[in-house]
Amino acid sequence: MAALFYLLTITLLFSSISGELQNDFPAEIDAKMLGFRKEKITHFRVYWHDILSGQKPTSIRIVNPPSNVPASNGFGIVSMIDNPLTAGPELKSKLVGRAQGFYALASQEEIGLLMTMNFVFGEGKYNGSTITVMGRNAVLNKVREMPVIGGSGLFRFARGYVEARTHTFDLKTGDATVEYNVYVLHY
Repeated sequence: MAALFYLLTITLLFSSISGELQNDFPAEIDAKMLGFRKEKITHFRVYWHDILSGQKPTSIRIVNPPSNVPASNGFGIVSMIDNPLTAGPELKSKLVGRAQGFYALASQEEIGLLMTMNFVFGEGKYNGSTITVMGRNAVLNKVREMPVIGGSGLFRFARGYVEARTHTFDLKTGDATVEYNVYVLHY
């Protein structure tokens, strides 16, 4: 009889615990429990170097469009990148991070890219932190805006936008330097 009572008590205890867990999906939590303080906005400028030429390119084509699809603007091409991010427009200026991801020619009408990349910072306060940029880049426009959709490290829960402006473009090699102004909200 005591064993039956004990078994019944354990069963009721576990069913009430599992019921509480099921009722807490999803559960609101206090942001302070995760160490979040007041949200702030940070602006920084970096220069993105897309190097297609030379012995060590930082952008390589990984997908070509099918040969039976006529595309005068390169529609369907996908390139993987590991581009240097520098503090100034010269490639030899201070390296502050890398842009890692890919871009794809996603428009049949113009030169419009789908950009998906992480800015991985390797210097100072933001060393090891990332922001993720994903959006449309109409490269022939003077200024292009793309959203910041997240981040990690000090940019956890980040949101914001970047403005891209072509600084230099070499028609012969395809190499480009693009100024990125980043505006990011984070904790």
